[in-house]
Amino acid sequence: MNDPRDHLDPYETTETHVERLLGRALNSFDLPDAMVERLESALAHSTALHSSHHSSSLHRTTYRHTYLLADGSALVLWELTHNAGRDGAEQHELYTEEAEARLAASRLPAGPLPEWTVERADGRPLGEDDDLAALSALLARPIPAQPRMYVPDNSADHARRVLRRAENEDRPGERTARRLRIAFAHHITQVFGRHCPVEGGRDAGFTLYEHQFLLLDGTEVSLWEVEHTATPDGRHMCEVYETEAAARGAMEARSRVV
Repeated sequence: MNDPRDHLDPYETTETHVERLLGRALNSFDLPDAMVERLESALAHSTALHSSHHSSSLHRTTYRHTYLLADGSALVLWELTHNAGRDGAEQHELYTEEAEARLAASRLPAGPLPEWTVERADGRPLGEDDDLAALSALLARPIPAQPRMYVPDNSADHARRVLRRAENEDRPGERTARRLRIAFAHHITQVFGRHCPVEGGRDAGFTLYEHQFLLLDGTEVSLWEVEHTATPDGRHMCEVYETEAAARGAMEARSRVV
């Protein structure tokens, strides 16, 4: 089954679909080379709508693309589309795992609403008022601890991407990067999320994630990722630290209330 948005060309081949998908994604260069090579052998594809959020300022949708490869295995890509760019034009991003797509969606300017909040408990779609209520509840209380469930899915490459997007000068160094090369499973937890006043009298968003890695030698290593908008131009910035204390210290240094 072809992408439901591609109604103008219902006979699009899987090869053309893959080329178009990679060509329009802003971050296609960030996909593992081995995965892109595997996609070259895709024989068929299917696309399903995973979640959708629409408000007066943000339109955000996540799609699940599944490919049948020549060796009989399946490969999944998660596509996030949104209008959060400067000109409001639709933008596309690709991720190899659902958790990363959720993180990317949470960084969009409308606020850190997780992908799984797009429906009520009774299955009815959420409206904008419900979104605001859910966001207010999230920011008003600590996020409860989630059970640690490690996922063995390109974990070493996930660690590499987390470290690569860090902009702080005191980010973890080569020693930590070498250890994480033997990571075979990981778990992502959102630990903190709040808007706080910063210098200049404006509010900035702060979100703290713990990326927990299980290594081949049985040890566990965590990276603490801070996403915030406490920048001169209000853009999103990523910082990564080796300890929770260092990450919270960085947030405190950039805000008046943490």
